[in-house]
Amino acid sequence: MGSYRYEILRETTTDSLIMENNTREKKMNSNVYGIDLGTCNMKIYCKTSNKILNEKNTIALVKKDQIYAYGDAAYAMYEKAPDYIQVVFPMQNGVIAHFDYMQHLLECLLNKRQQITRGDEYVIAVPTDVTEVEKRAFYDLVYHSTARAKSVRIVERGIADAVGLGLDIWNSNGIFIVNMGGGTTELSVLSSGGMVLNRLLKLGGEHFDQAIMNSVRHNQDFLIGRITAESLRKSFGVFSESDDASLSVSGRSMITGIPQYQEIPISLVRAALKDPLRECVSAIKSMLDRTPPLVRKEIEQNGLYLTGGVANLKGIPTYLQESTGLKVTTVSDPELCAVSGLQKIIQNKDNYKRLTYSMLDEDYRWLR
Repeated sequence: MGSYRYEILRETTTDSLIMENNTREKKMNSNVYGIDLGTCNMKIYCKTSNKILNEKNTIALVKKDQIYAYGDAAYAMYEKAPDYIQVVFPMQNGVIAHFDYMQHLLECLLNKRQQITRGDEYVIAVPTDVTEVEKRAFYDLVYHSTARAKSVRIVERGIADAVGLGLDIWNSNGIFIVNMGGGTTELSVLSSGGMVLNRLLKLGGEHFDQAIMNSVRHNQDFLIGRITAESLRKSFGVFSESDDASLSVSGRSMITGIPQYQEIPISLVRAALKDPLRECVSAIKSMLDRTPPLVRKEIEQNGLYLTGGVANLKGIPTYLQESTGLKVTTVSDPELCAVSGLQKIIQNKDNYKRLTYSMLDEDYRWLR
């Protein structure tokens, strides 16, 4: 009898040790991801590998529910895919437009570099100037996915940008960030580690491309696609040395209906960019007018900080500087500023606690 009790006790003790070791191993193996969901690109930072994945926010589907391709591979099929393949952009104007597609895409990209496990933590950069429902969608995207996240924390994208730029956000009384992305432009005024003003403009790279498409159609009776318009924008930029340059692109004549090549002059592209750029400058000046005097004084000394993928457009810093009268500072990889900020926040426990919040927090529910 005593021996039987000893065997039971030993088995129970062994099981307890195994469970304890498994729990400890799970804690040790848990990962933290930083996610910047842009309209055109998704950037993911993985703490375990200490690497950043940057892929197109695109998914290709067959029969609306079968994933054919995702990320860069799906984007490469845009405007080229056969009728039975649907190429979808789950994000529109900076917010989630197709929740299920976005969730599938996120899971595919998370598994691309490293198998995701249950109990990981996630930090997501979100725009400030969105509705409560839209902000909640970012949270639910991860929390209610197959990842079974341990926690989901939120960081305002303007703050993530500032941290990514290497700015001392706690001791600065005036920071103005202009994040020009693929689908939106987000203006953020920060002071003493917090957000003072924020505005999300439905104005980004894809709107520039649409303006170029419209200009070519109206002035040359020639139809081009979004990919072609994007290549024109990136080739010519806002300023360049020559005003006589042109680029031969493929499209379809509206007169004959026949596919052909056409020379597109740089003057046509620049004329198309004028209106959206003026709208951006007008919004910047309007926000400056609403900025408190002491904060504005420091912004006038420091100038604007330019981030986002469109910041790579040739001549855009010079254009903004001449149009606003403020110095413009950018970095070599402006499209990675926000996710680099998430990386620094995740690696610094103090910043992690002070700059992130959960939508389940009591303080957040009270503020809302």
